[in-house]
Amino acid sequence: MPEVALPPVSLVTSLPRDADLVVVGLAEASEAPVLVGIPEELEKACRKQFGRSARDQAIRFGASAKAGSSAVVPGPDGLRLIVVGLGDIDVTPEQVRRAAGNGIRLAASLAVGDDAVAVAISLEAVEPEVIKGAAEGALLGCYRFAKLSTTASKPAVSSISIVSETRGSEAKRAVELAGSIAGAVWLARDWVNQPPNLLYPDSFAEEAKEAVKSAKLGVEVLDEKAMEKLGFGGILAVGGGSERKPRLVRLSYTPRGAKFHLALVGKGITFDAGGLNLKPGDSMYTMKCDMAGAAAVIAATRAIAELGLRVKVTCYAAMAENLPSGTAYRPSDVLTMYGGKTVENGNSDAEGRLVMADALVRAAEDSPDLIIDVATLTGACIVALGERTSGLMASDDQTADHILDAAEAAGEDFWQLPMLPQARKKLDSKVADIKSTGNRWGGALTSAAFLREFVPDGLPWAHLDIAGPAFNEEGAYDYVPAGGTGVGVRTLVALAQSLQS
Repeated sequence: MPEVALPPVSLVTSLPRDADLVVVGLAEASEAPVLVGIPEELEKACRKQFGRSARDQAIRFGASAKAGSSAVVPGPDGLRLIVVGLGDIDVTPEQVRRAAGNGIRLAASLAVGDDAVAVAISLEAVEPEVIKGAAEGALLGCYRFAKLSTTASKPAVSSISIVSETRGSEAKRAVELAGSIAGAVWLARDWVNQPPNLLYPDSFAEEAKEAVKSAKLGVEVLDEKAMEKLGFGGILAVGGGSERKPRLVRLSYTPRGAKFHLALVGKGITFDAGGLNLKPGDSMYTMKCDMAGAAAVIAATRAIAELGLRVKVTCYAAMAENLPSGTAYRPSDVLTMYGGKTVENGNSDAEGRLVMADALVRAAEDSPDLIIDVATLTGACIVALGERTSGLMASDDQTADHILDAAEAAGEDFWQLPMLPQARKKLDSKVADIKSTGNRWGGALTSAAFLREFVPDGLPWAHLDIAGPAFNEEGAYDYVPAGGTGVGVRTLVALAQSLQS
């Protein structure tokens, strides 16, 4: 897999002399917009050279305080300022994260040829969480997928400096956290963006093993023969239509002193043609992203280990390719899942819940304190919540609240949907223990009800449906690129931080 490395990030107290561009903010205030983060020396130089304040210079060249806006503004002595809209003057870490992402994307677009630019982010970041937001937003914003080309991809940003008057271990730790988390998001994005002829179950499993080699993780990969022996009927059925056989990857992280055990389960359908319930052609084009859940849990587990968080993590990634062929599974087939439960298959294009069900049962055997599954599971969730908000369904409100708190801290949008008894009733089967699908109404809820059947009673569980935000088919915005977004990684890491001993 070709890679573009993250640029180095440093924490500095003053503007670096080698900075090519400086990102500052413009915020809304009661009387007039306020320029945030302009270094004193640049303010003085602006007044001397242009006869106006840096704020007036910014407004003159089209800068706005509106969140999401950005403008290139001529600064003193040939230095270019990038002025980003912050919105309200009482900025949050997420506002800074988005502003830094906007600024760095614009800065990267100004790089000429092979000459990468050095960028300083000066947004008056003082608290560690705001420093982390600035560094994280900048790193996430300068991501780009390395094109599969004879011409090697080169970085557009050579270095990032976070200007802050705050020093000390907490501030430095904030930058380290941002680097590890952004690196994990980049990894997930790269996997989602890879074409399916290069990323398939076996190659995905091998890349996962390679990606976590430097972390203190145990790795186990089950191939189709091992899964057949153990009875993973869901994963084997879904992968049965492809010549590229399925895999189940298990990662384990067991740090000293950990008292909480978190299990993560990710959907890894490397390409989803729908099986015999074949998708329309236009709907199939982006189905290389159907492994985004597996990418998220693997990448998050690596980050948790790199950061040395004191929480035990067991991660399962269920990988298969869902294609139509003479060996593909059929609607009305009855499958015997891992653990023995039987499932009447309702639709071969509802394959994700089948591979997840097998992995959930296996994850529960490790006796975790909490199981979270992450999947691009239903179009119904996109219909309900749109393309930028993920769905959350949980066994209980306390578990849901804990995850929502982590998502808010990470800056990712989740919305809790209900677990309703009537959703489970739609899954009653006359020929098996349960049917995999209901009718067309409330599809996100029935899929969650199905998964819930494979988690033991009393074990806290949550299901994250990331079908909408996992792949951005629009243009880049804030720190989110077009293509794979890496959604879910930051929330899982933030959750692990909150669960530490």
